[in-house]
Formats: sequence, C-alpha cells, structure tokens
Amino acid sequence: MSDPKEFIEKASKFLKQQREMYGDFSVKSLDMESSGTDIQKAEIKEEKDLVTQNQDAGSAKEEQQLKENLTPVQRIAKCQTLDELRALCEAADELKTDLEGTNVVFGVGNPNADLMIVGEAPGYNEDQQGEPFVGQAGQLLDKIMEAIDFKREDIYIANILKHRPPNNRDPKPEERQRSLPYLLRQIEIIDPKLILCVGRISATTLLNEDTTLKSLRQKFHPFHGRELMATYHPAALLRNQQWKRPTWEDVQMLRKRYDELVVD
Repeated sequence: MSDPKEFIEKASKFLKQQREMYGDFSVKSLDMESSGTDIQKAEIKEEKDLVTQNQDAGSAKEEQQLKENLTPVQRIAKCQTLDELRALCEAADELKTDLEGTNVVFGVGNPNADLMIVGEAPGYNEDQQGEPFVGQAGQLLDKIMEAIDFKREDIYIANILKHRPPNNRDPKPEERQRSLPYLLRQIEIIDPKLILCVGRISATTLLNEDTTLKSLRQKFHPFHGRELMATYHPAALLRNQQWKRPTWEDVQMLRKRYDELVVD
C-alpha cells in the first residue's frame, strides 16, 4: 500500500466497524497521524535505498565497461601502484615469449629506491623463483653492488622482458617493444634518480639507440628526467674476466653520482 491516505481511510473504516460491534472507544488522532507518517518515512527510505542500489550497480557496470574499452596503453597508465602493474603484467599475454609455461618475473627490491638496475630478461633460475638476478649472475651483481656499499634491499631490480625467452636467447626487438611500456610505467612509479642498465640490450632498448655498449659506457645519459648509465651484464663478466676492471670503473662513477644526487 503506497498511499498513506488510503491506509488511514481503511483503518478508519475498520475502527467504525469495531465500534458498531463492540461499543464506543476512542483512538487518538495523533497516533493515526504518527502511524501514517512512520509508514510514509519507511516507504521513502525503501525507495531511496532502491535508488542507491541501482546507482551503485550502474556505476560498477559503467566502470567495468570502461575497463574493457581501455587500450593496453591506457590500462598501463591507469596503474598507480606496483601491485596494480604486477597484476596487469600477469594478465598480459603480449608479454610472453614463445617459451610456454613461464612465470612473470616482475621485479624486486625497494619500491622507493633512488637506484634502479635494469637487465635484459629472466633466465631459468629467475623464471623458477619469480625474481630477477638470482642465479650465478645475480650473485655476482650482489657482490658488485656490495663493493660500492649497496645492499639488494637498497635498490630495485627489473628486466626489459617479464618472461623468459627460450634457451636464454637475446630478446627479440618486437618482444622488447611490447614489454617497454610496462617497464617505463614501472620506472615512473618507483621514480629512481639513477638507472643502471646492465648489458647492451637493456641500454639500447631504453635509450632507443642502435649502438655498442662500449660507446654508451662511462657517461650519464638523460632519461625521462633521470640519469642512465650502462655497463656490462654480470653474466658477460662470468665469461669475460677482462671486463671486470671497466665494470668496476663504471660502478665507482655510479656511486659517486648517486652520492651527489641523493642527500640524506
């Protein structure tokens, strides 16, 4: 019954019948008015709740439709945290290589680091553990960083690719281009002051230059409001002992610049 007046009329008729059957009695008009008011309030609240529920359902549906209509670039830009970006990477088929059944190796370390190290792609051990630089090359990287007074928890480490390529081959140009927008957003969220690229592929991909690693070393390159330096990949140092000295010279430069940029 939606009309309070109709309710009151029916109640009055009922009372009249009761009075004829059982004798006179009185009912305060205030009670009737209160009852009618309470019913009206309850009905108004019910209508408001229904409107709110419909609005909430409509907003959720619109948000879902908006997400479905976003381009990959828009979905990446919408990520505000590393957790959101990681979830997007885990759902992105375009990040996979032609090796089936691999895991996402997103990145690890201090999310507020002022120094970020970027490698090329995960290897077998990294794929198994879901963390970059955990094999022999990773152990050597830790030693190099410790030599210039950095611990792994001080820095953030990621790769150009989030999935392992087969047989540890070099990442293909198209794989790098598909992965790059995700890494760039990752860098934006972490917002480091310095980036150290280990290996030619990492440096040339981020700098968009087709050149040698030798020509990129021993200098700081401007990169999206930050500075980027390149040196040898730790895996390459395991095979080429003669590159350890120039790598040591590179990281000493890196530490000096870090101390100049980062003031406690």
